[in-house]
Amino acid sequence: MDLESIQNPDFLKTYSVKDMEALAQDIRQFLIEKLSVTGGHLGPNLGVVELTLTLHKLFDSPKDKIIWDVGHQSYVHKILTGRSNQFDGIRQFHGMCGFPKRRESEHDVWETGHSSTSLSAAMGMATARDIKGTDDHVIAVIGDGALTGGMALEALNHIGHEQTDMTIILNDNEMSIAPNVGALNNMLGRLRTAGKYQRVKDDVELIMKKIPAFGSRLASAAERVKDTFKYMFVSGMFFEELGYTYLGPVNGHDFEDLHTSIQYAKKTKGPTIVHVSTQKGKGYKPAETDSVGTWHGPGPYKIESGDFIKPVDPPPAYSQVTSDTIEALAHEDDRIVVITPAMTVGSKLEKFRKAFPDRLFDVGIAEQHATTMAAGLATQAMKPVVSIYSTFMQRAYDQLVHDVCRQNLNVFFTVDRSGLVGADGETHQGVFDVAFLRSLPNMVIMMGKDENELRQLVNTGIQYDEGPIALRLPRGNGLGVPMDNDLQTFPIGQWETLREGTDLAILSFGPMLQTALTAAKQLQSEGVSARVINARFIKPLDEQMLQGLAETGMPVLTVEESILQGGFGSAVLEYFHQHGYHHQQVKNMGIPDRYIEHGNVKDLLKEIGLTDQDIVREAKWLLPKTQETKKAH
Repeated sequence: MDLESIQNPDFLKTYSVKDMEALAQDIRQFLIEKLSVTGGHLGPNLGVVELTLTLHKLFDSPKDKIIWDVGHQSYVHKILTGRSNQFDGIRQFHGMCGFPKRRESEHDVWETGHSSTSLSAAMGMATARDIKGTDDHVIAVIGDGALTGGMALEALNHIGHEQTDMTIILNDNEMSIAPNVGALNNMLGRLRTAGKYQRVKDDVELIMKKIPAFGSRLASAAERVKDTFKYMFVSGMFFEELGYTYLGPVNGHDFEDLHTSIQYAKKTKGPTIVHVSTQKGKGYKPAETDSVGTWHGPGPYKIESGDFIKPVDPPPAYSQVTSDTIEALAHEDDRIVVITPAMTVGSKLEKFRKAFPDRLFDVGIAEQHATTMAAGLATQAMKPVVSIYSTFMQRAYDQLVHDVCRQNLNVFFTVDRSGLVGADGETHQGVFDVAFLRSLPNMVIMMGKDENELRQLVNTGIQYDEGPIALRLPRGNGLGVPMDNDLQTFPIGQWETLREGTDLAILSFGPMLQTALTAAKQLQSEGVSARVINARFIKPLDEQMLQGLAETGMPVLTVEESILQGGFGSAVLEYFHQHGYHHQQVKNMGIPDRYIEHGNVKDLLKEIGLTDQDIVREAKWLLPKTQETKKAH
């Protein structure tokens, strides 16, 4: 089938099982070919082809609301809703988003890039439906890994209590980004082997009730016996005790099984869970045999071999440098324990796990629990390291405020994917952590200019025993700089001057320092002497250096790959104001007050005005302003 001819999913209403099977094969081939060029979430989407087709056949989107948890498994949904011709630009600058996007299509009813939000959103939509008195269906598709998120469990509890009419598709592929962990995952494992019982139960009841005279009483007695049997042998009672009708497990790659079960759920009143077993990566052997999550969201690859297309001998990834340094220190420091919320693979912690299997804890998609567990460890003189993405650290903000910083506990946060991350877009850009961490008492924030300084800052964080400390690290690979043999610690709050200058000072940290240095060279060629300062401690500030700048009257330009409101530049402005340097000329550059969408990081930086040429322009603007201020005083 020509997939680009699809405008909406209505055509599926007349499709036979044979037609659906052929279409599923075409969609899989389409995804394998398109994503081999652009990269993207291949494994999750290959696993939900039959499920997505069945949902769109049985329900009437967008009247019926199909809500995708996380949303990285919505590519098939995008194909069926008329967006096949946009796949060449998926996750690219100004191209189609890799997650549901409400402005893209009326069929995208909920935007998400974080796990465990679908059930609460579905509860809200279903409640609105009931208040308005409409008859649309609400369907939430949530993965087994997402059930470990506290928000999903809160929603399960509330939906079951209210008996809200909706269908929950539990897409069970035993994986999130990496293999799932925890007691809930073990329970679902038992369910996979328990077999179906709901439809059999209903059929038996119907037969018994047809027996003359005492059929209803017999059915009632048999019901009690069967319920006792289920308590003994069927883990689905977990959901039924919460108030759900449980159906499954269902073969997620069998159209007839899917159709029968989901159609049954559609007719059932109250909340229904359809437990669908799928295979992540279905239809592409390298992805099918992936046991660690490599094919969850790969970059470009060669279809025939499954080899990834990567630079030859690239510098080490920042996350790998961080993990390796922590592992080396853990051999010498028995206090070190690493906690990660389902990011063992993403944060390059597999090697640490092998070296210290009893000192790495993957708690599943549970950022709040990870943070407070670390706080508990810290009260017992341990050195917990929480390895977490910037975008997911947002989800543990209450625990940062209440459990870690308020008690001034010695927890070390390695904040991965800080700054712009590119293709995953606005739900994943790590641009808010400076602002929300800087506002917390007792918190120290650091970021290295390259992979070598990153190692020293890891060591600094491990050796720091005065309270919470966070180390930001960007996505991607280092600069290829030489690595020092010995580790050192930096005095907390101490900056360094990378380039001397007398006309103005450029303050920055992390990857933006390279951009600042390039701008300084350009300014030098135009007769402007720019000092470049590595503000590797974002909090606390190097007040001695700031005082020196103020006393010279040198204008200051701050540059950061993070949100301007409440960010590093704001901190510098606050310092000058609080210390009476009211005539100090300061200009802040950073992420503007809006969400930054997906695309190549270089393109994004150009669009928001954070290139070397932008720094040159702002520096030139500052200089005459400084001269005007001096003349006025």
